[in-house]
This record gives sequence, structure tokens and C-alpha cells, in this order.
Amino acid sequence: MRVALLAPDFAAAYGWARYALDLGRSLSAQGVEVVALAQTGGTVDPGLGALLVERTLPRLVPARRGFLIRSLLAVPRVRRAAKGCDLVHVLAEPYAPLGLWSAGARPLVVTAHGTFVPTTAARALAGPLYRRAYRRARLIAVSDYTAGRVRAALPGLEPVVIRNGVDAARFQAPQPDPGKQGLTVLASGGVKARKGTHLLVEAFAQVHAQLPDARLIVTGRADEPEYLARVETLIAQHALGGRVRLAGMIPETELLGWYRHADVFALPSLNVGGKFEGFGLVFLEASAAGLPVVGTRGSGVEEAVIDGETGLLVPQDDPGALASAILRLLRDPALRVRLGAAGRAHAARQDWTAIATRVRDVYARPAGPLP
Repeated sequence: MRVALLAPDFAAAYGWARYALDLGRSLSAQGVEVVALAQTGGTVDPGLGALLVERTLPRLVPARRGFLIRSLLAVPRVRRAAKGCDLVHVLAEPYAPLGLWSAGARPLVVTAHGTFVPTTAARALAGPLYRRAYRRARLIAVSDYTAGRVRAALPGLEPVVIRNGVDAARFQAPQPDPGKQGLTVLASGGVKARKGTHLLVEAFAQVHAQLPDARLIVTGRADEPEYLARVETLIAQHALGGRVRLAGMIPETELLGWYRHADVFALPSLNVGGKFEGFGLVFLEASAAGLPVVGTRGSGVEEAVIDGETGLLVPQDDPGALASAILRLLRDPALRVRLGAAGRAHAARQDWTAIATRVRDVYARPAGPLP
């Protein structure tokens, strides 16, 4: 079987890119011929094992104006690159119309990670096009929560749920200390309103008041300048400049080092303006590294974190509850060890080999959308 995968990047960088790399690599290992179609200038990890790599998709990360027009212009290039493929699999939802136009009579598969299927389906002008693509496709949802949001937005569709996987060995390998000083809380996923970075800073101010040597490291993109400024102002107001580091995009070795050497992982995801956390792959990555995790209820995070077993769940938009959970873990080494060990076992059950096998089952179904 030969499959065209559409994603902005195939790399260990952020959600779409990480999913694309791990799925593509696992499919290749199972004998599937992968044609990797990335955005112009996109990053494709050489370990992907793709039969062909083409950087021909319109840029999606970071987002640019006129995306649908640029998608339409890219159709001839994508069709040429995907010639000979048995199906087209869209791994980043905004590419769904491009996948629809390029697939022709071949099966189209779309993975719904979270916010984008419901929000694009509801758009005033482009909504009908996206709805047509989703109804034409076999939809995979990365969590039951995401599947429920898809069903609400597109009545009659029934996505198949295949939860995110993780390359557990990658997060368990020994890594050099990236410069840890004192008890360290790690957050990965960027500085974004939906990630609740401002709440994390507010909660950490309470943590710091009781554990002055504690530190907070936040890694990932900061693509919202006004929000970044808001977070930086909060850090200054609480006099946390020497205790909170907004690290941005860092080398993978350094990121893995923080996963291995931090004490707690915390990310207070929020449902904001229709946006939500579809699963929360970073929680599974932290669990694979043996970190106890703190997340929020009311989204797909509840399927990535087993409350009381691999981590702690708190209400959304509640910095007090968040601070209490973080303090509980920082003060109890035995609890951290117990939750971390359970997290490693949980991550091992989400191995990408099994996930890719389930995706291949979707590929093998008869043409047309899933029933």
C-alpha cells in the first residue's frame, strides 16, 4: 500500500508535526510506502523512512492569509506528488479541502485532533467546503471527547476513535541535565491562551511563595504577541523573573532533558472561544518520561491523564486548585514516584506500533466514509 500523508512538518516540534512523524515512521516500519507531503520550507525528519518527500503544501505553521486560495493553487503539485498512492490521509485538518481536491476517486482520511474540525465546519464562507471534505472522508478522532465535538458539529458522522500514541523509548533514554536548579515544574506546548500559560504563572506564584527554590520552565512556540506580553507582565508583577523561564522552541535534546530531569509536568488547558484540547499528547510524553502530570478536566486531557493514577486533574481556570496540585506533588516524592511509574506503564500501552495498525485498519475499509 502507498499512502500520501499531508502535514505541515514531519518533526519532533509540535502536535501536528509530532503526530505526522510518529505515524509516518510507524507505517513505514510496517511496510506501508509513505509519500510525505509537507509545507513549503517544512521540516521532514530523515528518520521518517518515506518513499518520497515533497515540500509542496501551502504554509500552515505559522498561519498565513489566503490559505484556501493557496491550497487550490497547490492541487496540481499535490496530485503529481500523490500519483500512484492508494489513498490520501490529511494529518492537519486545515488541509482537508486540499486533500478532497487532490484525492479524486481515491479514499480520503482525515485525522481530527481537536478544535479545527468543529471550527472550520462552522465558518460562514469556507464552512460548506470543509463540511463536504469531512463528510467525504473517513474521520479518525484522537479522543472520545474530540469525537463528541465532531458529531455535534457534523450530525450523522461517526468518527473512529484512535487515541494518540507515544514513542515511549524516546522519553525514557538517559539525557544530560539541561541546567535544573531546585524543584522544577515543566510545561510544554507553547505560550498560548488555550494552554492556560497565564494561569500557570498565577498558580506558580502561589507555589513560589511556599517553595521559594522552585522553578517553572515553559517550552514551545509563542505565536500570540499580545498574549506573550500579558504573560511576561504577570511574571514581572509577581517578581518571578528569576524563577520562570519562557524557553521557546528549544533543541530536542534539551527538551528531552527537561522531561527526564523535571519533577512535575503541568499544563492547565482551557476551552477558549470554541478551541479545546483534543487529547494532550504532551501529557502522554511526560508520562512516558516518568513525570507525574497535572492537567484540567473538561477536554480530551481526561483521556491522556488518569486522575489519581498517572497524575492529578483540576478544574479549568482555577489557579488555586492548580497550585495546590503542584504543591502536593512537589512536597511528596513518594507520590511523584508512584504516579510517574504508573504513567510509564500507561504510555507503554499507547505504543505507536499498535496505533499504526489501527490506522491501517481504517485504510483497508471499503471506499467512502466510515459508517
